[in-house]
Amino acid sequence: MKGIILAGGGGTRLYPITKGISKQLLPLYDKPMIYYPLSVLMLSGIKEILIISNIEYIENYKRIFKDGNELGLKIKYAIQKEPKGLAEAFIIGENFIKDKNVCLVLGDNVFYGHGLINILKNAINNVKNEYKATIFGYYVNDPERYGVVEFNEMGKVISIEEKPKKPKSNYAVVGLYFYPNDVIEKAKSVKPSNRGELEITSINEMYLNENRLKVELFGRGYAWFDTGTHDSLLDAANFIRTIEKRTGLKIASIEEIAYNNGWIDKKQLKKLAKEFEKTEYGKYLMEIVGERE
Repeated sequence: MKGIILAGGGGTRLYPITKGISKQLLPLYDKPMIYYPLSVLMLSGIKEILIISNIEYIENYKRIFKDGNELGLKIKYAIQKEPKGLAEAFIIGENFIKDKNVCLVLGDNVFYGHGLINILKNAINNVKNEYKATIFGYYVNDPERYGVVEFNEMGKVISIEEKPKKPKSNYAVVGLYFYPNDVIEKAKSVKPSNRGELEITSINEMYLNENRLKVELFGRGYAWFDTGTHDSLLDAANFIRTIEKRTGLKIASIEEIAYNNGWIDKKQLKKLAKEFEKTEYGKYLMEIVGERE
C-alpha cells in the first residue's frame, strides 16, 4: 500500500499566521504539523509516500524530507495547482499509486490513542483481503463542519453527508482514508459539488452504494484534532505537550518510528539525533540510542 499526504490549501482560516508559510509546516508544540500525519502512515507500515502541496511551498517539504531515504522511506512530491477538493489527490497521484492500494491522510490531522497501530493494520488488511474501503468516525459537538456518517438502529452506515446543515449524527469522518486501487477511477468520475470541489464524500458514497465501505469509530480512548482553526491548533499543541511531559515519550517522532520499524539502524538514528542535539527532541533521540546499546 502507498500513502498520500495532502498538504495543500491556502490555510486562510488560520490567517495571518499562514500568510507566509504552509499550514502543515506550522509548529505543533515541538514538531512541524506534517510530522503527525506522516507518523500515521509510518505506523501503518507504509514506506512509499507522496506529499502533495502548493507550488509555493513544495520546496520547503523537499528541504525537510528530501527523498525520505534518511528515514528508510521513499518520498515523492506533487503540486496541487489550486484546492479543488480532497478527491483530487487520487487524480494527481495516479502515476504514483499505479496498481497499488492507497491511504490518504490530511496534512492537518492529528491522531492519538492506545491501539492505534492495530486499527491501522486492520484497515490495511480490510482493503487488501476484502477490497473494501475503510474510513473512520469520531464523535464531535460540531458535526456540521465535517462529513457526517448516519447509522441505522443496527449500527450499519446508511448515509454520508458533506457539511450538512442538519447533521443526522454527531460522528464526523476524520481525515484518514484507506482505499482499494479503484479509487482512482472513482475520483475521476466525481462531479464538482456546489462548493466547486471534488468531495471525498462522493467517493465514500460510491463505496457505500456498492456495499464496500467500512466505518470504524474512534472511541473515548482516542484523540483526533483537525487543526484548521486557531483554537484547534492550540488545543492540539497543548494536548501533545501534556502527554509528552507526563509520559516522557514523544508523539509522532518519525525518527523513532523508523528505528522501531527496522527501517534505519542505530547508527542512522544517532546521526539524525545529532541534527537536533541542542534541543529536547535531539536529546530524546539520543536517549533511545543509549537505552538500546
